[in-house]
Amino acid sequence: MKKTTGGSGGEGGRGLKTRVKTARKRTLSSTLWLQRQLNDPYVARAKREGWRSRAAFKLLEIDEKYQLLQPGQRIVDLGAAPGGWSQVSAKKTRSRDGRGKVVGIDLIDIEPIAGVDFAVMDFLDAEAADKLRSMLGGEADGVLSDMAANTTGHKKTDHLRIVHIAELAADFAGEVLKPGGWFLCKLFQGGETGELVTRLKRDYATVRHIKPQSSRADSAELYVLATGFRAAGDPSQPAA
Repeated sequence: MKKTTGGSGGEGGRGLKTRVKTARKRTLSSTLWLQRQLNDPYVARAKREGWRSRAAFKLLEIDEKYQLLQPGQRIVDLGAAPGGWSQVSAKKTRSRDGRGKVVGIDLIDIEPIAGVDFAVMDFLDAEAADKLRSMLGGEADGVLSDMAANTTGHKKTDHLRIVHIAELAADFAGEVLKPGGWFLCKLFQGGETGELVTRLKRDYATVRHIKPQSSRADSAELYVLATGFRAAGDPSQPAA
């Protein structure tokens, strides 16, 4: 008789782990990724509850604590595919009922989601901010970015890439946010984030680092949340 071990599962199951054999055309890294997916309780839960990705639970968790998403808000989701964060935003802002407005931007097409307008667009394009404000019908209340660069396997290089993407997302947020708005962005833990955090502290009233419980324990990812945007030239906003 084959012997198996395992405790109680995170989703109330038997806790038995699925092992994936390395196929002829599958690399070891892709095999390990698939094995993590198959054994991830948040992946299974996302499928059961109809979320596009497990990442939805990260935003749900952050929003539960900080109450970012409110009915009637205008929200931008950068790098939106496959749409988990856009789904959460549509539900929380009630854009599905015609109250708020959620716009998701990506370089690839995304399957439609009720209450979300998707645009195949590079947010780095010079016209992107104007196009987005037109789609929103005004300035944004919040900008989300769960983007990450393709990894190379070299930790320092990968870290620099994710910081660079975060800096570009912060630039864009500064162009489309209304005074008092907020910005939530993925980062990786490391020593190259100081300049970005310093800049966010200059442009926002409060900056926090967050590690959601739904983020994988072995992942170096964390999120930076900047609230209270100080729009340039706005006399109602306090100076840094």
